[in-house]
Amino acid sequence: MGLVLRKYQRDAADAPYGYWEKKPQGSPLIVLPTGGGKSLVLGTICQEFIGSEPTTRMIMATHVKELVAQNFAELLGIWPFAPAGVYAASLKRKEVHNQITFGSIQSMFRAAHKFGSIDVLLIDEAHLVPPDEATMYGKFIAALREINPKMLILGLTATPYRIDSGLLTEGDDALFDDIIYEITIKELIDLGYLCPLVSKATQTVFDLKGVGRSGGDFKPGALQAAVDKHPITEAAVKEVIAFANNNEHPRRSWLFFCSGVDHALHVRDEVRRHGYSCEAIHGETDPGDRDRWIEEFKAGKITALTNANVLTTGFNAPRVDLLAMLRPTESTALYVQMVGRGTRCMGKDIHESIRNGKADCLILDFSGNVRRHGPVDRVTVRKPGKGAGEAPVKECPECHSLIFAGLRECPDCGHIFERDVEKNIKTTADAVPILSTSKPNWVKVNRRTFYRHDKPGGTPSIRVEYMCGFTAHKEWICPEHQGYARMKFEKWWREHGGGDDAPFSIAATMAAVGNKVLRETTEIMIRANGRHYEVIGRKLGAPGVLTQDNFVSLQPSREEIVAQNYELNGKPEEAARYRAQVAARASANDNKCPTMPGTNRAPAAKASMPGHTKPVTQLRSSAPWHAKADADVFAGTWGRHDLDDDIPF
Repeated sequence: MGLVLRKYQRDAADAPYGYWEKKPQGSPLIVLPTGGGKSLVLGTICQEFIGSEPTTRMIMATHVKELVAQNFAELLGIWPFAPAGVYAASLKRKEVHNQITFGSIQSMFRAAHKFGSIDVLLIDEAHLVPPDEATMYGKFIAALREINPKMLILGLTATPYRIDSGLLTEGDDALFDDIIYEITIKELIDLGYLCPLVSKATQTVFDLKGVGRSGGDFKPGALQAAVDKHPITEAAVKEVIAFANNNEHPRRSWLFFCSGVDHALHVRDEVRRHGYSCEAIHGETDPGDRDRWIEEFKAGKITALTNANVLTTGFNAPRVDLLAMLRPTESTALYVQMVGRGTRCMGKDIHESIRNGKADCLILDFSGNVRRHGPVDRVTVRKPGKGAGEAPVKECPECHSLIFAGLRECPDCGHIFERDVEKNIKTTADAVPILSTSKPNWVKVNRRTFYRHDKPGGTPSIRVEYMCGFTAHKEWICPEHQGYARMKFEKWWREHGGGDDAPFSIAATMAAVGNKVLRETTEIMIRANGRHYEVIGRKLGAPGVLTQDNFVSLQPSREEIVAQNYELNGKPEEAARYRAQVAARASANDNKCPTMPGTNRAPAAKASMPGHTKPVTQLRSSAPWHAKADADVFAGTWGRHDLDDDIPF
């Protein structure tokens, strides 16, 4: 029985014929995600094209030997006696007289005349074709069309865009005219043909201040110098190992993307130092060692591989269930290609993959790439001529209004945008969803905090912030609003044990919270929505059910994490200065506040350092500079000194 294509593969293989009937000289593009079966679609097109036109001669060109061998093997798998050969010096084969030739562009571009008249040129990884006619692809195509001006061109890729020119079909010098078939990563995950991706916040971050850009991406030397620092490498590897050894979801096969050859070697050494088998693969690796290590990694004999700009395309390792991005990039295509290494199932579909031990792939984004480009199924692609900077306007992901880029809150719907991710020091790395939508997930709440939120020219509200490990999730309640927002608040108030008489002011709400009227939140259900998570459910306990022991002994304070990041980035003096400022501020607050609001105990002497016991439910008792509120509300034990609206006191 012959191989039966999946429906989307069948549709992709059929798409070129109808297109060429309408546009005989057009050059179309098929977009299939990594793991979607591009090799199988390519093989099917070759077999069926020659089946309908027996004299057709075809070339399948790509840039790495792994893809040449993989595509050739896939064709022989569905057509064992195919009239096909290989032209690639790296595979020690240069065959030119076959009806179908699988070759590397590096070997073929000077030998176009040897192949004679070619009817169809297929290009795998088409996003790597530069628009410049002086490049290898440009010279090869020009030489083939001198022999046969009517030669057809078909491209296949998982990423139909380039870093410097946007979509492959845009621009005056674009090689491809139209995308004739496309299916997304999210669609294939929903169909069960690709493995789901999950992401977790990481504490280790990179300081990219001063790293220049060249050709639309970070300068390689400056990037490696900023990232390849032993304290940072050590911290990142420790986090990877901690996540990999999680009892609930242990990870068996780890793939690291590094920022350079030296960085890949140093990460390898650090992994080995912790007792795990690991090898580093880069452009200078001996070909024999490279092939052997990759095969051992695929077989599970090696736990981890680090690599520098090598294993982004043509690398097929379904066992990968943990992917650590230690390579910041401005290239959307490179980002998608890296993440795609973890989407393959260990079997024909997700059900078989789960039985084989892989239910999902964990993405640890130390480099901020998810924030930089967006969820992998909804990436932001720059258009030609638009430059590398962000536009002065942005689109609200909730109501789709175009607003000024500097606003943190949408004036139409109240959506809150995340802060600038290029801050030099952050408490944790990005906790941005790797997919734009995800299965709702329950997470434990370590602390719940209420903040007054003032909107210039608008009605104030209260931001409820849930600390879940190192990640903060937020929602807004609106006691002073009218209509739907007020109805939502009344429902929220009843669910939390406040009764039917929900307060009508911020002051009354804050007072009730301080008197422990409301039930505590023990867990929240979150769901990815675009670049952010939203709170869609809560599990509640009795009032005051969370104790100090639930959270303070498990993690350092936010301020201490900031100080530790200074140290990780080689700035111990800055760390000491920051700790001194925190201690001075805490001491000043202690002198003004003999007891904590709503409690009978005095605050600790160093309110922001590790080990300090904070009240579980904290209230902001000082107003921002622009707030217009009853003076009695803010004249309490904290005085009138304004505190940072985003830092708990």
